[in-house]
Amino acid sequence: MPHLQFNINIKVSPSQKKKFFEFVKKEFTKIMKTGTSHIAISLKEFQTDELHLGRAKNLESVCLMNLDIRVGRSEDQKRQLAKNYINGINKMFGIKKENQYLTYTSHEGIDFNLFEK
Repeated sequence: MPHLQFNINIKVSPSQKKKFFEFVKKEFTKIMKTGTSHIAISLKEFQTDELHLGRAKNLESVCLMNLDIRVGRSEDQKRQLAKNYINGINKMFGIKKENQYLTYTSHEGIDFNLFEK
């Protein structure tokens, strides 16, 4: 079960959030060739001065991402997902590409914990 976490230091409208969640799901399912029912997405909004990225200039918008996905995804898949998310966040929220930082963590499929399991 992927948990795709996005921390931003801007405020976005409910309609922007809805579009963002749809974008994140669509890109993940397209690239990873999977369904959507098991995808968890977090979008956390912070004040401008509550997130920091060393390369960002004072009080610029940033996005810090942690994508926790199942072991076994190829490097090409992960690279394409990162590229698509960075470009999408730039277009949707206006956050410069160079002010985005992405890390991957991974887990075995056995670590999934849904109600049905």
